[in-house]
Amino acid sequence: MLIEKIKGRTATIGVIGLGYVGLPALYAFHQAGFNVIGFDIDTKKIEALRAGNSYLSHFPAENVKLMVSTNRFTVTSDFNFLNKIDVIIVCVPTPLTRHREPDLRYVLGTAETIAKHIRRGQLVVLESTSYPGTTDDDFRPILEVSGLKTGIDFNLAYSPEREDPNNREFNSQNTPRVVGGYTKECLTAAEALYQSITNKTVAVSSTRTAEAAKLLENIFRSINLAMVNELKILFSRMGIDIWEVIGAASTKPFGFMPFYPGPGLGGHCIPVDPYYLTWKAREYDFITRFIELAGEINTAMPYYVVNTTISALGRNGKAINNAHVLILGIAYKKDVNDTRESPSLKLIELFGNQGAHIDYNDPYIPTIPPLRKYQYDMASVPL
Repeated sequence: MLIEKIKGRTATIGVIGLGYVGLPALYAFHQAGFNVIGFDIDTKKIEALRAGNSYLSHFPAENVKLMVSTNRFTVTSDFNFLNKIDVIIVCVPTPLTRHREPDLRYVLGTAETIAKHIRRGQLVVLESTSYPGTTDDDFRPILEVSGLKTGIDFNLAYSPEREDPNNREFNSQNTPRVVGGYTKECLTAAEALYQSITNKTVAVSSTRTAEAAKLLENIFRSINLAMVNELKILFSRMGIDIWEVIGAASTKPFGFMPFYPGPGLGGHCIPVDPYYLTWKAREYDFITRFIELAGEINTAMPYYVVNTTISALGRNGKAINNAHVLILGIAYKKDVNDTRESPSLKLIELFGNQGAHIDYNDPYIPTIPPLRKYQYDMASVPL
């Protein structure tokens, strides 16, 4: 019955967590013709969406207004509505603790909330990135506190988000979705769900495989970025322009993929996800040396930027103390207002520790919002 409702677009889709992943997901299912209900504990987000406004720079307000103009769109902080929907999609954050260990409080807290309202026949899909085993070993037992059994009374699946904010080439429709189910029946239901919004689904044998695939995607990028960052430092000492080197190497039509150096890593994936696997690997008496070395190199890049700046000032007879430093861009990537794990935030701290006077310019971030690690009372200055 659930699959029939999904194929007939009569199913109601609920998305928990209306951030950079959840809001575009809600829109994708709405565009596919479903009734959608968005859930978030942040009442400011709820108020903004009800008013037809967007709080994401890459997600146009026109998209929100389009949803609001229909009778198939609801946003709420009342989780009692969970038992009225057919599909529950979880898109909550999975950050790291200050000791770089997985912080699953949002995922597990959401599971506890769902368990209070879950009913027979529903499909629950976790999209939040985590280590292999999270869906089956951590998330599922909490859902079953309800007395319902996974694969018998309700379906459970994992499908890693592949959202890339402000990517104008790839979106939810033309980006394949990896899907893993707790049982074959769970997988069938989840495939039917994502086939309604994407051109291609990739079914894998288990939720663990799907979880591992997401980690591999981001670990691949982390390691290659660490390599090019290390080469940047080496080639600078050798008097070689790393950008020219990359340009030349990129002319090879096979066996090479360009990566570019930077002041560190930012965003919700690359600086965070690899550590989920390094933490889980300890359970199996395994040390992920490549991942940890890449993390060390990438984490050190803001320090390299500051030290290089100090040296450049010194060569011009100036000191970093009382120097005026302007940082261009606070977001972790261009043309978005996403500050998560941005290396610019670390640069502000490091330059400040050296006694510099710091300003920043970012048209997408007029003021730096309160963050988990940083509390900066700063506003963007005109160029």
